[in-house]
Amino acid sequence: MEADAKSAIIRIFHVFKSYGTKKALVDITLDILKNEFVLVTGPSGAGKTTLLKLLYLGEPASEGQILVDGINLSRIPRKRVPILRRKFGIIFQDYKLIPQKSVYENVALVLEAAGKRKRLIQKKVRSVLRTVNMEDKIDALPPSLSGGEQQRVAVARAVVGDPKIILADEPTGSLDEDSAKDIINLLKGFHTRGGTVIVATHDKDLIRKTRGRLVRLGMGQLMDSTERLSPAAEEQAG
Repeated sequence: MEADAKSAIIRIFHVFKSYGTKKALVDITLDILKNEFVLVTGPSGAGKTTLLKLLYLGEPASEGQILVDGINLSRIPRKRVPILRRKFGIIFQDYKLIPQKSVYENVALVLEAAGKRKRLIQKKVRSVLRTVNMEDKIDALPPSLSGGEQQRVAVARAVVGDPKIILADEPTGSLDEDSAKDIINLLKGFHTRGGTVIVATHDKDLIRKTRGRLVRLGMGQLMDSTERLSPAAEEQAG
């Protein structure tokens, strides 16, 4: 898919990622537009998680260049990496909530790190927990929550800082069908409000039901990038 540079929020140019002699990503070139919903799919070991890590500098690329909202990741000073990461809300498959901190504290950490005022933090955290139907669990500790509840807290933490981009790594991988549906609806809501969403997944049901661009990886290589119709339109098209 060709993209005008002005409309692309992420630009990836001939990116490679190696771990010793193993090549995790091989010559990836890809543009992701502002307000796109992108599903990155492929079998285990295809490079889905690695690609997401490179975008927020969880790890550096071995070769090539990545631009995020105009910032060249190969040239960014270390002191500016935290500022780069504020552009992202990240949802991990294993939640990565701090078990000793309450639901409120886990979500508030994002705003505290950004230096926001206490009154604003309280207002925003309660608002976003209300959105994900977790306000009644505000004082609960993560180990007392179900998997679906923990993932909703993870979504709240990802969106509370008003990021431009949501990265979700297998967000439905360990959830039951109803919880998975809730999480996807929350991501669709963020997208509807103007955000860019990138979901790494091998969940066939999620892929079938979600409108967006399908980016297929295989053995670290970009196999295909296809804009998909809505499920209803695909059925009508035959």
